[in-house]
Amino acid sequence: MKNNLKTRKPRAGLLLIASPRFKNLGEGLKHGTYAERKDIAVNEIMGTMDFLDIIFPGIVYEKEDAVSAMREFYDKNADLVIVEFLSWSEDFAWIRFLRDMPDIPVIFTNVAKDHVAFNDTIDEDDFIEYLCSGTLVGSLEGSGSVPRSGRKHIKTVLGNRSEITEKIRSFASAAMVKSVLKQANLGLLANYNEAMWSTYMDPYNIFTKLGPEIKFLPYSIYADVIESITEKELKEYCDDLTGKYKMEEDVAYDKFEASARASLALAKLAEKRDIDIMVYNDIDEAMFKLVGLRAGFYHPWFNENTSVLVPEADSGAGIITFILKLISGKNVNFLEPFHIETDYGTFAGGHAGPNDHNDPEWQKNVVIARDVRFAKTKWKYAGAPFAWYRISPGRKTMAQLVECDGKYKLVCTLVDSLEGEHILATYSHSIFKPVVPVCRLFEEILKTGTTQHFGIVDGDYTKELADVASLMDFEFYEIK
Repeated sequence: MKNNLKTRKPRAGLLLIASPRFKNLGEGLKHGTYAERKDIAVNEIMGTMDFLDIIFPGIVYEKEDAVSAMREFYDKNADLVIVEFLSWSEDFAWIRFLRDMPDIPVIFTNVAKDHVAFNDTIDEDDFIEYLCSGTLVGSLEGSGSVPRSGRKHIKTVLGNRSEITEKIRSFASAAMVKSVLKQANLGLLANYNEAMWSTYMDPYNIFTKLGPEIKFLPYSIYADVIESITEKELKEYCDDLTGKYKMEEDVAYDKFEASARASLALAKLAEKRDIDIMVYNDIDEAMFKLVGLRAGFYHPWFNENTSVLVPEADSGAGIITFILKLISGKNVNFLEPFHIETDYGTFAGGHAGPNDHNDPEWQKNVVIARDVRFAKTKWKYAGAPFAWYRISPGRKTMAQLVECDGKYKLVCTLVDSLEGEHILATYSHSIFKPVVPVCRLFEEILKTGTTQHFGIVDGDYTKELADVASLMDFEFYEIK
């Protein structure tokens, strides 16, 4: 998928409902008619939505307005529709929307005023303002049709304007994730294996229920791409790596070149086959026989194209990593928890293989080091190096996505990655202190029944993940 389709603003239809009965009331008054006041309100509403690509067909007063709005939302591929009653209104347009609009995420909002702009309703100008202020009664009337319509994926929110704006921001991000997943391509290089049965997902369900289309990429094609790397391309990438990161003295340069070449080939293969989520089976003996190593570096192409790379053929981990990438725009790491130390309330976590070491603020945390786990194997490039990354410190969202009986579970929590030295050879890693007691965290995860792989990203994106789970029909578990 083209990068601009993954980094665009969410496209939001704006359905603002007002009363035709009130439309022309107040002609000649100081503050204008009801309709003129509603036009002012529209400008104020749209002024809070610069993070969205707004599709606004005009205020909905009549049946024809509702029909026209629905057609425009559909034709312009809206990711979501934002609904707001601008006062009390007849509900025929709203019911028609609920009945006829194709399935699309809807956020049904009611904005509470800080204060009303009238003293009493004796003066006609104040009376019109009173009518304009009756958004609550309109929303209450409209709410009754939501459960009766049977529509899914409607979120109802109430708050002041700034609170509603932030809820829209999160919901819109999740709605765009849903849209992007339907257009995404997942490249599986090259197959599942028997190492971790419960980790893997049904490919048919991935396509039909989650969205990404799977492209199966054989190792033979990967080997061809490796062979096609020119000496100029290889030198440029090797120079880029050694210019950024310290290389340990025991690294053999020919093995470094082999690892860099294989890593560059992953990016080239992803680009050639239009892959957004590259799921790399780096523990398959067939690959070691053909290629002689597993790639050890995370090429910048993946971040430049808002794509992701994960190891061990875990499609679920690839999808949650991609979701975190879409909602954050940041570098996303891949890990499995190793062990708990109850004395400190921490756990160690990380993963072998390529991990996103490209965060420009934490280049000092990367060392080019031998993959000692494979250093004594029989493969051609045994001990080929990788980017040994001490994952950056700070508060992070940790999340995973797993399949269970054709349904999906999204589990997330917040953890703090601690500063420190490199301590786990072969693994990009860190020591993490969760915001909840560490034993309770993993007891809850174990009781939920998941698997071992997580994506992790800087910041708190639990609200966005909750919205993603709701829109994608995932079971959602936030451990807090």
